Amino acid sequence: MGKTDFLPVILGSDDNAYGMARAFHEQYGITSIVVTKGHILPTMHSKIVEKKIYENLDEPKVFIQSMLNLHEELKSRASKLLVIASNENYAELAIRHRDELEPHYILPFIDEKLMDEVVYKERFYEMCEEYGLDYPDTLIFKKGMDAQMELPFDYPVVVKPSDSMTYFNAQFEGKKKAYVLHSKAEFIDTIDKVFSSTYEDSLIIQDYIPGNDTVMRVLNAYVDRNGKVKMMCLGRVILEDYTPTLIGNYVGIIGEYNKDTEEVYAKYKKFLEAIGFRGYANIDLKYDRRDGKYKIFELNIRQGRSSYFVTTNGYNMAKYLVEDRVENEDLPIEYGSNTRLWHAVPKDLLIKYTMDEDLKKQVIDRFKKGESASTLYYSADLGFIRRFKLKSYYKDYYRRFEEHFELKE
Repeated sequence: MGKTDFLPVILGSDDNAYGMARAFHEQYGITSIVVTKGHILPTMHSKIVEKKIYENLDEPKVFIQSMLNLHEELKSRASKLLVIASNENYAELAIRHRDELEPHYILPFIDEKLMDEVVYKERFYEMCEEYGLDYPDTLIFKKGMDAQMELPFDYPVVVKPSDSMTYFNAQFEGKKKAYVLHSKAEFIDTIDKVFSSTYEDSLIIQDYIPGNDTVMRVLNAYVDRNGKVKMMCLGRVILEDYTPTLIGNYVGIIGEYNKDTEEVYAKYKKFLEAIGFRGYANIDLKYDRRDGKYKIFELNIRQGRSSYFVTTNGYNMAKYLVEDRVENEDLPIEYGSNTRLWHAVPKDLLIKYTMDEDLKKQVIDRFKKGESASTLYYSADLGFIRRFKLKSYYKDYYRRFEEHFELKE
């Protein structure tokens, strides 16, 4: 077999990893290398990925040695090895060990200093203040502070970790990705549970912005090697996951384009270029009907778990990376303007639980017109075993929503 121009090396094996592998396969007909510490469904029984399993991959020494060994294995197969991270933890590992990896891999990520400002949420909100980005009223709560204290805003409040990476590894009863708490008693109980675990960093306490899932927006952007934004695509959230450990993950998004979209694009293009961002950015926003502002929750330093919605809308997520970092082209900027539907739960479940009637009509319309896609259901990669496993996986969502769904005001 001859040597190819490049190979994608995808860190992780979740929906995000599969979505990127699918984008590479759709655009270039290429099989991606998936580097992971174990088997999970999204990349199992797949013909479009080649898996490399390394136990304890998330430990720095193991990660570095595994990546160096992989380079020795792949260097005869491709001229360039392009690294893509499917979660924040792998992005951090690649960034913190850039010196060891960059002689062998293309690492399209921000630098370590900027990462530390972005990833730790209390520092990030200071950046929002500096650059004039709207965000929810926020209190930083540190371990040892009095959970009985009066908060500067009324209940309900949102509680989430400042350092999502170390929180990911903490284990305790009732753990959620984020919490919406409606009383002081709930607040005290949650604070106690979190800080009784191995998590010791700050917690972010925020004013709860009213509204159901459909007031959420998600913005994906690509910033090239010269620090210029080359793609932005905004989606309106249809529905979120209600599984406790997956709260906040989107399971339905429709592309959105209107006057407000253009203002969002302009504001965040200016911000990303001003801070020296590189690579994929994933930004969570929520529309606050009380003051008419779109408020940022966080900036992820890689494409989002649901970012296949961008490819669904005609802006292939792999293309920008390859044209910029492999082919060294100077790309024109593309702003997403299509309104196709992406979903990660069964069609009838998405329709049933969509909480906005106008959006529900749009969802039904997109399904009727064939203007929809689901990351894991790729027609070129649906062997019998994979199809059977996916059907079982998606069927379980009926039980999850029956048990955990909560109507939001």
